[in-house]
Amino acid sequence: MVETTLMIGGEAGQGVQSIGFILTKIFTRSGYYVFSDQDYESRVRGGHNFFRIRVKDSEVGAIHEDLDILLALNQESVDLHRKELSSKGMVIFNQDKVSDIEEDGLIGIPLGKLAQEKAGNPVTANTVALGACLGLLDLDLDIAEELLKEIFGEDSADANLKALNAGNNHIKSTYNKKFSITLPIRTKSNNILINGNEALALGSIAAGCKFISAYPMTPASSIMEYMASHENMGIIVVQAEDEIAAINMAIGAGYTGVRAMTATSGSGFCLMVEGLGLAGLTETPVVIVDAQRPGPAVGLPTRTEQGDLQFVLSAHHGDFPRAVLAPSTVEDAFYLTIKAFNLAEKYQIPVIILTDHTLATSYQTVPYFDFSKITIDRGELFDATGGIKPSDYKRHAETSSGISPRAFPGLSEALVVTDSDEHGEDGHMIEDSKIRSRQVEKRLRKYHSLEKEIEAPLTYGATKPEITLVGWGSTRGAVQEAVDMLNNTGTPTNMLHLNELWPFPGKSVKYILKKSRKSYVIEGNASGQLARLIRTETGITVDGKVLKYDGRPFTPAEIYRRIKKGEVTQ
Repeated sequence: MVETTLMIGGEAGQGVQSIGFILTKIFTRSGYYVFSDQDYESRVRGGHNFFRIRVKDSEVGAIHEDLDILLALNQESVDLHRKELSSKGMVIFNQDKVSDIEEDGLIGIPLGKLAQEKAGNPVTANTVALGACLGLLDLDLDIAEELLKEIFGEDSADANLKALNAGNNHIKSTYNKKFSITLPIRTKSNNILINGNEALALGSIAAGCKFISAYPMTPASSIMEYMASHENMGIIVVQAEDEIAAINMAIGAGYTGVRAMTATSGSGFCLMVEGLGLAGLTETPVVIVDAQRPGPAVGLPTRTEQGDLQFVLSAHHGDFPRAVLAPSTVEDAFYLTIKAFNLAEKYQIPVIILTDHTLATSYQTVPYFDFSKITIDRGELFDATGGIKPSDYKRHAETSSGISPRAFPGLSEALVVTDSDEHGEDGHMIEDSKIRSRQVEKRLRKYHSLEKEIEAPLTYGATKPEITLVGWGSTRGAVQEAVDMLNNTGTPTNMLHLNELWPFPGKSVKYILKKSRKSYVIEGNASGQLARLIRTETGITVDGKVLKYDGRPFTPAEIYRRIKKGEVTQ
């Protein structure tokens, strides 16, 4: 197994993310499997940023703690991350910004000076650093040169190509014999490089979504941006004035028969809750993405957390059905988004997709999505030839399934009436308590069939485990690797991972947990929200919780250490 972890560190405005993304694409095109994440502060300039890239010759779903290469664009990056170096690790630092350091494993390069002398433009200092990294890894420059031409255009790439070669030549002529790291290049790759938000947006397009309204909010904003870049596919994108308007626009589109969605983060979802209830009462399909970040209030806008689970399960007063899905990988983000649209229309309910900053912004190499797996289910639609006259159509007709045939206003002879007050079968508001009870029961009957649509949780690892690690959402890669580490050190362990959370698959969870001597929930919040849900829905109290709420994602080694040392919350 070949593996290397790199980090680019600097302050906002130094192009940390740009170098990181270009390096990630180079590794992908070289045939490697890649997982990269980014950490940045919520300010335009200043503040420490870093971009981590884990490169392997096999599938990878989480970041690694130990760094083999640290590319430090300023002194702060050296000071903060030098201690994270592996035994073979080394630092490439910018001599223009960092004091000279005379130690093994620390390589100073005058990035700005080389950029000016060799490329004639100091702005290309980052490209000099890119070339130095590739030289240290002994990677061919052909892929990098091709990529730079794609980014800057054939006519504008000249300075960057010169800078790339300047950094590469400098590292090889000065340090190659002492510090070179060689990675064998894989010759074939059928993978794509994509992050969670891009996969989710692509899934929405594949599902037939034609309308998205949203108010920009990290880390959900790039969903709307990606959709806007595909308006040629007949997608209407509206940047609303606020989150209240955004969800109401999406509900309006859904009411007319258009597949519609909105995307926000936790505090934006707070403002959407009134609209969520409107969708529930009027039985209007809508997909809502809550890309979680630490809260409450504004919290940490550019960091990660899994703190919204209990909130989205119970948001809004009153009882009405909903579904909650939580993609665990970028592949999940694609396929589960399609499922979300199908569930929303089939059951005429709001469906909430819970993601988070880690999944939303991390890049991963995955196989091409299989579009042959996609099915579109628009649910039960009103058909005038089916025995019901348009004049007799009732939007909220009481049925044994709880699902009333849906007609689209303006596209049918049937009159479509609904109301945000409680209503009868014909959609007009009522005060009658018996009709009220029947309508509540009608809507909740949808759960009988909806529960059967929820897949059992993913399992992985030992068949006769002593320990079961339970996770949900974006923790999957870290948890799965921690399971391998525990098994390799003599502790039989398996994983139970949920990516479809509501209706809760209680029977499956209970069956799996009873096979294990001990169970620990791994989740990114301070109160153990999944552990509480498991106890409520199954009666099982897990043996402990490994919780993290500092705004940073789990690593496999962190989970392994805390389980081994018993550092768990009861």
